[in-house]
Amino acid sequence: MENTRTSNFDLEAIAWGAIFILWGTTELLPSLPEGTGAVGFGLILLGLNLARLWKGQPISGFTTTLGILALLLGGLELARPLLHLSFELPVFAILLIVLGVIMLTHELRS
Repeated sequence: MENTRTSNFDLEAIAWGAIFILWGTTELLPSLPEGTGAVGFGLILLGLNLARLWKGQPISGFTTTLGILALLLGGLELARPLLHLSFELPVFAILLIVLGVIMLTHELRS
């Protein structure tokens, strides 16, 4: 049991290290398109859960949901120039509300 816990901690440490490197890179390179950081964040979180699954460890529903929402946010931000919207879409606010609703309904059902 302790081996699984240590292994899980190592995966989380790797994911956090990758997130900080990504965050630093997006801060250093402001020429990157909007949404690049969110897409990377989502991929890191989903990759963490895939690694957990591959190792036979339980995946986290919270980080999976957060990873999917981050991918959606980043994808919409990256696609904004292609969509030619005549209004500003508050994607981040919408995704925060969706995340809150998911967390509340999950807690109320259990």
